[in-house]
Amino acid sequence: MATTNPVAPTLTLKSGTSWAEARQRCLTAAPEAFRGDRVLNLWNGTWQADGRALPATSPVDGTPVAGPPRLDRVTAHRAVRASLDQHRAWRHVPLPERRARVAATLDALAEHRDLLALLLVWEIGKPWRLARADVDRAIDGVRWYVDGIEPMLAERTPLDGPVSNIASWNYPMSVLVHAVLVQALAGNAVIAKTPTDGGVSCLTLAMALAAREGIPVTLVSGSGGELSQALVRAPEIGCVSFVGGRDTGAAVATAVADLGKRHVLEQEGLNTWGIWDYTDWDTFTALVPGLFDYGKQRCTAYPRFVVQRALFDEFLAAYLPAVRTLRVGHPLAVEHAGDPYPALDFGPVINAAKAKELHDQVAEAVDRGAVPLYRGSPAEARFLPGQDTSAYVQPVTLLNPPSSSPLHHAEPFGPVDTIVLVDTEAELVAAMNASNGALVATLSTDDRSVFDRLAPQIRAFKIGHGAPRSRGDRDELFGGFGASWRGAFVGGSLLVRAVTRGPEGERLPGNFPQYHLMP
Repeated sequence: MATTNPVAPTLTLKSGTSWAEARQRCLTAAPEAFRGDRVLNLWNGTWQADGRALPATSPVDGTPVAGPPRLDRVTAHRAVRASLDQHRAWRHVPLPERRARVAATLDALAEHRDLLALLLVWEIGKPWRLARADVDRAIDGVRWYVDGIEPMLAERTPLDGPVSNIASWNYPMSVLVHAVLVQALAGNAVIAKTPTDGGVSCLTLAMALAAREGIPVTLVSGSGGELSQALVRAPEIGCVSFVGGRDTGAAVATAVADLGKRHVLEQEGLNTWGIWDYTDWDTFTALVPGLFDYGKQRCTAYPRFVVQRALFDEFLAAYLPAVRTLRVGHPLAVEHAGDPYPALDFGPVINAAKAKELHDQVAEAVDRGAVPLYRGSPAEARFLPGQDTSAYVQPVTLLNPPSSSPLHHAEPFGPVDTIVLVDTEAELVAAMNASNGALVATLSTDDRSVFDRLAPQIRAFKIGHGAPRSRGDRDELFGGFGASWRGAFVGGSLLVRAVTRGPEGERLPGNFPQYHLMP
């Protein structure tokens, strides 16, 4: 007798999570920062209804959301000059008062934790579990600095001007808000540019809560080309902190080098995972789903596996079953409105344009000789009936992407894995160094002596032995090798050192044109 596949249940939006409801909660929580359907810019200590608000849609299902109110160059310069005035006052505020104000901000963020997380779901497509983790990491990480800041500031003073923060859209809380609050705790006024691609409402709410507690924050929106003269080159700026891609990062690096300005520039690299003389496949299988968190839209994602050819069959036997377990879909779609949030590995990529770019890159790579080993099926994803799915990309795995493909040498920033086969240790190391520097790497090998011998040849800041590495929190240091990082390293006390002045002639650990100094 023929069998039929069970019909998937019709899904609905989880109760209380619509964008309209999230928007109304923002208006209630911080009416000074939201007006109607738009958000405001914050500068000179005042929320300003300036700038040209651009239309925006959620990658989750195309729902219209608040877009960034873009400032022009002249207004951005006025905001920077006003921030310098704030900086000159704030740097003289006693540390106990700064600590109290930052701690009060953290309490306010914790109070609005779920709303901040819901905004991250709608604006940048994070599944609920990861959205809450982003908020929690920001709060917990800054609390660690509040509790231990005094020895970090011994014999150090704030910079001469405010810190300008230009960050990617993927971690608004645990990267951008975390950095802003630690910089302020260290005695600096701070400027943050809202990422163009998403996160504006989440950041606006977070900065509103900080501003209420007297933290000298400036929040502005605009295109990088329009605002770079103010946010990077302006003489008032004491330090530039950048997180983003290599193309934009290179332009920022050139500007700060020309001006001799303090800088922290985190750029992307192709993080690789090597497999050599390895047998612990059960452990590896258990790790694979977590590597796809947030669709690999992370600076520390692992999109490239470099595998010993003799182990390729065993690698596939461990890897493919794990990839087939991945859960993809609308982060708020449930069977019944009162159900818990769905347990997903990832939702959409950041927008439909990025999804098209990835689809095109995969198609081009296959056309030029890459071998498709796995493609996830959209039919297995969890979607609302009739919803826009243009920003979704199912997991894809390719063998041997051609050297002409961007997938060969650059981070895809999406759920696309590539595999390269090697026969010698020299080939392994060369393939793991394909992008002239990376933030993280991992080498899975049973022989510790092999790891100890090969790891120093891999150009990544953090190297795991059979386990993934990440940015880390609290006292864990972070940086990069080669083109993946420019300027001072961060994490732990290094973050404070990066945004303060120490003894005359101090050489900060980091990757500078003149020197490379490890902590």
